Amino acid sequence: MKILLFALAIFCVSCTNNPQYSHENQESPTKIIAHRGAWKKNGLPQNSLASLRNAIEKGFDGSEFDVRITKDDSLIIVHDPVHQGLNVEESTYQELIEYPLSNGERLPTLLEYLVEGMRDNSKTKLILEVKPSENGTIKGQYIAEKSMDLVKKLGAESNVIYISFDFEILKKLKSIDKSASVHYLEGDKKPIEIKDNNIDGLNYHYSRYKKDSLYFSEAKSLNLKLNSWTVNDPDIMDWLLDNKLDYITTDEPEILAEKIFLREKLEDKKLVWKDEFDYEGLPDSTKWSFDTQGNDWSWGNDELQWYTESNSNNAEVSNGILKITAVKEAIGNKRYSSARLRSLGKGDFKYGYFEISARMPSGNGTWPAIWMLPSNSDKGWPEGGEIDIMEHVGFKPDTVFATVHTKAHNHLINTQVGNDFLLPTAVSEFNIYSLYWDEEVIKAYVNGICYFTYQKNGQGTEVWPFDNEFHLLLNLAIGGGLGGKKGVDDSLFPHVFEVDYVRVYQ
Repeated sequence: MKILLFALAIFCVSCTNNPQYSHENQESPTKIIAHRGAWKKNGLPQNSLASLRNAIEKGFDGSEFDVRITKDDSLIIVHDPVHQGLNVEESTYQELIEYPLSNGERLPTLLEYLVEGMRDNSKTKLILEVKPSENGTIKGQYIAEKSMDLVKKLGAESNVIYISFDFEILKKLKSIDKSASVHYLEGDKKPIEIKDNNIDGLNYHYSRYKKDSLYFSEAKSLNLKLNSWTVNDPDIMDWLLDNKLDYITTDEPEILAEKIFLREKLEDKKLVWKDEFDYEGLPDSTKWSFDTQGNDWSWGNDELQWYTESNSNNAEVSNGILKITAVKEAIGNKRYSSARLRSLGKGDFKYGYFEISARMPSGNGTWPAIWMLPSNSDKGWPEGGEIDIMEHVGFKPDTVFATVHTKAHNHLINTQVGNDFLLPTAVSEFNIYSLYWDEEVIKAYVNGICYFTYQKNGQGTEVWPFDNEFHLLLNLAIGGGLGGKKGVDDSLFPHVFEVDYVRVYQ
C-alpha cells in the first residue's frame, strides 16, 4: 500500500529568460520540446505562430513543427498531408489559406515561422520536422534541401534542429551541411546504425525504448542525443527523466516543466518528519493532537460535526492506514461525530515539501481536508494565512481543490485564490497530494502534476503571510459552507477519510 516518493531524483533546468519556469542551478540534462508549439494548455492551434510564440515566452528549450510543400513550391507549416479536405502537395498555397486555423491565423509559411522563431528568442530551438513526401524520397529530399537553404539564408543554422521519419532525408541534409544537427524519428534502427550514418541522435516514440531500454546506454556510449515523442503520460515522463534523456517532446510541456522544477528543488531535501501509520490504535500522540476548540461555534463554517478527543470510533490506525471516520450520532449539540488532527507543537514547519497519500470518502455532505495553519502567529484568520493542500466535497467526487487564504485573498470577500483538479479516482484509489513551499512560491500537486501556483512577487504580508511556521491538519467535516452546499445524505454514514502516510522534506 505504501507509495514511494515519486520525485526524489536529481534533475534541474535553466529557464532564465522566463520567470514562469525559472530555475536557479545548472541546466537540466533533459530539455523540454513543445510538440507543435505550446498549444494545448491555452487552446491554441497546433503548428501556429501563436503556439510557437507561447513556447518561446514560456522559455521551453525547443518547439517542434512540421514542414510540407505545396503544389506551387511553397514551404508551409502543417502536420497532415490533407488540410480541410485539400491535399497539400496538390494544392496551391493560395487555395490552402482559404481555410484558416482555429484562431484565425492562415497556415504559416516556413519563412514566417523561422522569422517568428528568431524574434526575441535566446533559448528556444526550432525543431524542424521534414515530413516525407507522398511523391517519394526524391521529393522529400527536395523539401529538405529547400528548407535548409532557407534556414541558411536567414542565418538560423544554430537555432534549428532537423528531424524526420525518412532516413534518406536526414542523410541528404548531412551531405549538404555536416554541422547540421539531425535526429531520426522512425525507431527502426539501432544506435550503431545511426552513428555509422553520421546522424546525431535518436528521437523515438517512448514505446520503442520500453521494448529495448538498452538503447539508452548504447546511444550514450556513442555520444548520440536521445529524445522521445510524444510523451504526455506523467509516469512515462518520470521514467524518461530517470533515464536522463537529452530531450522529451510533449504536448504537455507545462507538466514536464513542473516535474523538472520539483526534482531540482528536492535535490537537497531530506525527510524530517513523517507518519507511516505502521502501528495500531489511536494516532501517534507524539505527532498528532485532537483539535476540538471550535466545536461550540461550528468552526466558523456552519459545520455539522462534533470533533471528538481520542475516540477510536472517529480516528484509528489499522492495517497501515489512518482512518478518520464521521459517524451519524448525537453528540454535544451536533448530529454527527468526526475527528480533526493537527501537528501543532509536534510538527511545525517553515517551508518544505509535504506529501500525503490519501483516499476520499463520497456522498453529499462530506468535506475532508489536508491543510496548514500558522503555528505561532499573533494574527487571526485570515491575516495569519491558510494553505489548503487538498480539499474535497462529496457532491463533487471527481474533483479536488487547492487554495490559499490571506487578508487580501479569502472567501469572506470572495477573493480566495486556488484551483481545482479533475481526479476521477479520488474516492476509489489512494492518490498523492503534495505541496512545495519556499520563500517565493507555493505549488500544489496531485500525483506529481502541478495544478496550482501562488507566488509572492515581492508583495507584503496581506498577500504573503507565509514566512512563518505552519502545522498540518487532517480532518473530515460534515456539511458547512462548502461541504453542505448540496445537503447531507444521512443514508450513507459512516464515512471514512483514509490516509496512507504523511511525509515532510526540508
